[in-house]
Amino acid sequence: MSATAAPHARPARHVGRGAAGVRRLALLGTGTVGSAFVARYQRLIDKGLALPQVAWLANSRATQSCTDIGLLDALQQLGDAPRRTVVLQGWAEAEALHAGDIVVDATASELVADWHAEWLARGVSVVTANKLGQGALLGRAQAIVDAQCESGAHYGDSATVGAGLPLLSSVRALVAGGDHIHSVEGVLSGSLAWLFHHYDGSRPFSALVREAVAAGYTEPDPRIDLSGEDVRRKLLILARAAGLPLQAEQVQVESLVPAQLASLPLAGLDAHLGELDALLAARLHAAAAAGCCLRFVGRFDAGGASVGLRALPLAHPLAGGGGTDNRVAIGSDRYREQPLLIQGPGAGAEVTAAALLDDVLRIGAA
Repeated sequence: MSATAAPHARPARHVGRGAAGVRRLALLGTGTVGSAFVARYQRLIDKGLALPQVAWLANSRATQSCTDIGLLDALQQLGDAPRRTVVLQGWAEAEALHAGDIVVDATASELVADWHAEWLARGVSVVTANKLGQGALLGRAQAIVDAQCESGAHYGDSATVGAGLPLLSSVRALVAGGDHIHSVEGVLSGSLAWLFHHYDGSRPFSALVREAVAAGYTEPDPRIDLSGEDVRRKLLILARAAGLPLQAEQVQVESLVPAQLASLPLAGLDAHLGELDALLAARLHAAAAAGCCLRFVGRFDAGGASVGLRALPLAHPLAGGGGTDNRVAIGSDRYREQPLLIQGPGAGAEVTAAALLDDVLRIGAA
């Protein structure tokens, strides 16, 4: 088993709390998820729950200390800050992070993901919804595990796959208990789950995409969801947790985005979404004729890894569910005859923010 899948393979050197003896919190990213995190954090504080103090917030525009102003005021000031034409990372060094502090990464930034291992090496715990840390470059994922083992800092990543569902924790618990995982397959995108649970041919697929964008289920550019790249990252995280050190290029990905749509600027996309309709209608017709339903599935097993649209028999473990539900089947020595099935909401800023705060609380209690 690789060290990537076994972060406890060697003894951890534990670190103390920060210089003042109290853990502080720093939040990177104040978009939909970051703002939901702040709102949930404030509600829990108002209820009297003990949480680490938020020391500062940062986004691509600015870094804002929360020492002299309230958290909600700091969030507002960042939202009002002027946009910058040059990407800066003053948050990385200008605001000191000490051993025992916790940084929450609510971005989707490769630049921020590159700092995860560095922070962990310093004894700073990382809580993240950013899938690029462990779901992209294998070397970066390995560096995160190595730094975590060396310093004893915590890496809370339950929000990266399943929006807080016990997917990663279940995979890791099975591996730690000596079980051998043979396969994992699942509907891993809440947005694509919603689209294909609702797509029955009564409305064009493009109309459903527009509705999903308006509801906030997809990224502002829905091609990020439809390309399958998000599912590939989640599958890589699960595979590496299961002990399979997959490279990104080893996952075969079927994109639902035709080349002519992929090259369009975002501003011109909506006018051309109808180009999806004939392609998806043909797939739906073929699936229905075979007594199947369409689901966008990621899977890995001994034969390889793939991401794409599949026609599944209605009795298949992944055919059920509803709404934005993620639905994942884990096959192993222990679950050989019938897979372990985990299902629940897999999209939305609120459930992702809740998962981030759950990880903060777990680290705070450690």
